[in-house]
Amino acid sequence: MVLKVTERGRVPPFIVMDVMAAAAERQASHADMLPLMVGQPSTAAPKGALDAAKHAIDTDTLGYTLALGRPSLRDRLARHYRETYGAEVPAERIAVTQASSGAFTLAFLSAFEVGDRVALASPGYPAYRNILKALGIEAVLLETAQDSRYQPTPAMLAALERPVDGLIVASPANPTGTMLHADEMQALARHCDTEGIRLISDEIYHGITYERPAVSAVSYSDSTIVVSSFSKYYSMTGWRIGWMVLPEDLVRPVDCLQGNLFVSASAIAQHAAEAAFDCTDELEANVRRYAANRALLLEELPKAGFTRLAPAEGAFYLYADIAHLTNDSVAFCRRMLDETGVAATPGTDFDPTRGHATMRFSFAGATEDMAEAAKRLRRWLA
Repeated sequence: MVLKVTERGRVPPFIVMDVMAAAAERQASHADMLPLMVGQPSTAAPKGALDAAKHAIDTDTLGYTLALGRPSLRDRLARHYRETYGAEVPAERIAVTQASSGAFTLAFLSAFEVGDRVALASPGYPAYRNILKALGIEAVLLETAQDSRYQPTPAMLAALERPVDGLIVASPANPTGTMLHADEMQALARHCDTEGIRLISDEIYHGITYERPAVSAVSYSDSTIVVSSFSKYYSMTGWRIGWMVLPEDLVRPVDCLQGNLFVSASAIAQHAAEAAFDCTDELEANVRRYAANRALLLEELPKAGFTRLAPAEGAFYLYADIAHLTNDSVAFCRRMLDETGVAATPGTDFDPTRGHATMRFSFAGATEDMAEAAKRLRRWLA
């Protein structure tokens, strides 16, 4: 007897995880691998967060918290929006989640029915469309280009043959590092409110910007769902802790979904996350390192032949058009790893139709690794 596997379960792999496995093999065999493939800070959680976690182990039972999170952490997040964006967000509209991955699952379940249509930019983070597929929601890809800095626009939504029920935006974006500026975010929020489209704003890279600060969708619409995380700016990827800012009509649905699906976010991670807000000096030092890495690669990668780079306004990625070098980015990245030890991610992870001619470099690591990677690539492509 053969038991079935559901179509919802047949989502594509997250290719960067395969790249990480191949990179680990390279490191084990040659001990020379340079990790430019994964969107993860090379630094640990800030010291204040680690100290808070240790204190919690000694003094707290670390049992379940409220489904929406510890009240003190939700209050601290509300203060963060007031101080950073000048936005008054009641703590009651904030939900603490199992990283942004859990937040997206809760957002999609609470806002969309099976069969609904949700638009998102391509290239974009692959887990958006894969989570949507697993939930029976149709992902509508908006093919963006450099002329819109790879960001969606109201005109793209208006040009669709069939209306959509939702729109996901990311600013700064993965893999391009581009941002929606204030007027662009406002225009999208207004369009979505007018057309009855639920806007979901991925803001997990806020804090990591280079030319201007990022704007939050909470400043432009009370019906928007904002998803953020302690993974990137706060260097807490493995702690799996994030949050959502919810419109009032979705607070109770997310409360119930969280209680049933996850019960609550990790208690010890919540203690650490609250303390991370007081570690600004350490975190800003990380951003200065990312900025140095970005400047180095923007100067050196074109010398190696990577001349077509997206304008990285934030996050820690450079997205490269490599059509002049290959039409098979998966094979190209594999050969690059095998022959140079430099690991990067093929664009097929981010763009199902055009990713065969693109790739992503992550510059979240050490500056000396970036310099050595650029040197090896110059020799390789010479």
